[in-house]
Amino acid sequence: MNNLYLLATLAGTRIAVEACEVEAVVRLAEISPVPGMGPHVAGLSALRSRVLTIIDVAALIHGRATPAQDRHLAIIANISGHSYGLMVDAVSDISHVPGGEVPLRGQLSQAWTPHARGIVEHDGHPWLRVSLAAFIEGNGLPQAA
Repeated sequence: MNNLYLLATLAGTRIAVEACEVEAVVRLAEISPVPGMGPHVAGLSALRSRVLTIIDVAALIHGRATPAQDRHLAIIANISGHSYGLMVDAVSDISHVPGGEVPLRGQLSQAWTPHARGIVEHDGHPWLRVSLAAFIEGNGLPQAA
């Protein structure tokens, strides 16, 4: 599975996630809000008889919650033994990238810095390689609601 990436759009940015981090990509049916949580915790959702903590990653990046009508797609990941759904705008492809990732060069928004790991080049476009675990562990988020 080396150099296999899920290519998606998140908070208006093209991202690449190592396929080994991804359990599934799902359409979210219903998200139940959790009182007292910040805007980055969209709520809880059920998937195949288990509860997922749904993270609004765009809220972490931009500081504002994604509108409810746009909360429909999530990457499912097991992070530190807990199930999370990390909301994304769209999923483009899962693709083998022969060159793998290259180091970050140039300026990167400070909001993306803790999550970015490198750049993946695919079909002539750069994709920001991110770590799903960094969105959870790097932001002091609760380890599942």
